Amino acid sequence: MEAIMNFIQQTGFYQIATGDWKVLIMLVISFVLLYLAIVKKFEPLLLLPIAFGMLITNLPGAGMYHEILFAGGHPHWAEFGGAPITQEFLNELSALGVSDAVLGTVQVGETISVGLIDVLYLGVKLGIYPCLIFMGVGASTDFGPLIANPKTLLLGAAAQLGIFMTFVGCRLSSLFSEAQAASIGIIGGADGPTAIFVTSKLAPELLGPIAVAAYSYMALVPVIQPPIMRALTTAEERRIVMRPLREVSRREKIIFPIMVTVFVALLVPSAGPLIACLMLGNLMKETGVVDRLKKTAENELMNIVTIFLGISVGATATATTFLSLQTIAIMFMGVVAFGFGTAGGVLLAKFMNLFVKEKINPLIGSAGVSAVPMAARVSQVEGQKANPANFLLMHAMGPNVAGVIGSAIAAGVLMALFG
Repeated sequence: MEAIMNFIQQTGFYQIATGDWKVLIMLVISFVLLYLAIVKKFEPLLLLPIAFGMLITNLPGAGMYHEILFAGGHPHWAEFGGAPITQEFLNELSALGVSDAVLGTVQVGETISVGLIDVLYLGVKLGIYPCLIFMGVGASTDFGPLIANPKTLLLGAAAQLGIFMTFVGCRLSSLFSEAQAASIGIIGGADGPTAIFVTSKLAPELLGPIAVAAYSYMALVPVIQPPIMRALTTAEERRIVMRPLREVSRREKIIFPIMVTVFVALLVPSAGPLIACLMLGNLMKETGVVDRLKKTAENELMNIVTIFLGISVGATATATTFLSLQTIAIMFMGVVAFGFGTAGGVLLAKFMNLFVKEKINPLIGSAGVSAVPMAARVSQVEGQKANPANFLLMHAMGPNVAGVIGSAIAAGVLMALFG
């Protein structure tokens, strides 16, 4: 009977029944996210592994992820190596503001058996996964529309308004520190890897809810953007037809990633890793001399890293950190960030039309958020509704890819200021 009782007490069912009921809420949330990814197809490539990571981390007793190993914002290598937990270690974490709920998951003298997610999560903490994903994005991105119409770079920059307006809103709410507000603001860039990269550096305790918000709202771009686009433009503006872009030479496409890497890395060194990987992937694509490497970065490497990133990020969404007033505020501010980002691009396009001879269709300004190529497709769809002869996709790709660069630069600025 003693052996049977010992077995029962080690089961997750027993742990839930004896007080760990919050995990049930997290399991339900993970089921909802799985439904959105599988049935509704909302960013399934990342939302599905994130949801599954959230599922497995909230199964009591599984021991795949230990928050204490990363408490305080960085890996604790001694405890990773099997060193016993000391009172001094717990006191140090308490001084750093680590919650009692996290500290209570271990006892003095206990050694931690490192789990699968603990190992995978190191790729997030060390900034490896987001950079590798940026390399894959670069290998599949054509910067030709941006090079052909450099003015669209300004639209991509204007769409980053959502990042900084959200930062201000978070600070005014008094719910978040400067570093946390910066991490939430980056959701407005509509760039999941960048949001994860910044949050892992500045506010790792918020990584779970920020990642879920970033990818959920990226999937909802076709729902969030059109009402804002129509509200800020007139029917006449939406009918503006833009002439075809000039053809960009191979030489220009090769020089561009090299030039951008040097300029951005010198201007904002903190953004160097993201920009360098993005441009390396693009350089492999445009040179045409390393086709095998380009295909690997674009396909196999991208897919593998996406799986690891999604599962490990989802695993940070534990009941102790996710179920809070801060999480609700993050989800709300995510919508605000996307709204301001969309509005910023559209309004700047309208302003530019006051001074340029060849009018810009303001709808392409909304594509300045870096949800590539979804935001550009939304511009195309809205343009076609207003004027069936309107073909805005390639024009919208200019601010769209500019938004990728812009969000990386904004991330570098925020990390330099608050890192």
